[in-house]
Amino acid sequence: MNEIDANAVLIVTGAHLGAELHDRPLAYFLRDKVAAAMGLADAGARVVVCSDLWYLNHDELRAYPTISIGGPGVSALGAYLASRLPSVLAVEGVYVVQMDPESEPPVAACWGKDADSTGEAVQAFASRHLAEFLESCE
Repeated sequence: MNEIDANAVLIVTGAHLGAELHDRPLAYFLRDKVAAAMGLADAGARVVVCSDLWYLNHDELRAYPTISIGGPGVSALGAYLASRLPSVLAVEGVYVVQMDPESEPPVAACWGKDADSTGEAVQAFASRHLAEFLESCE
């Protein structure tokens, strides 16, 4: 994957139509937040948004720090991570932010009961946990 920087962060959304409509715009919002936190004027090849199908079918992508957006109903990666990552923030029945900054590579997931709740999870991750996530990527 020589198009991707060796120090890239991946933001992964589902390939489900609902994910394309609702989660992909959230991924671009988060991409810009990550780029800004990394001091980048442009995300370029350092902060990459891709679908879960691409991510899960290319082993080399799983070596990058990853943030998954979207829950088990719209993302295969979200379904895989839901029972494997600890929650760092949860509003019961609304949304959850999960993260394991100690894993190699670091992994996080943001998802909610619906599109609006997933947006709240992404906002919460960006404001409360993004700095810690990025520190663990160094």
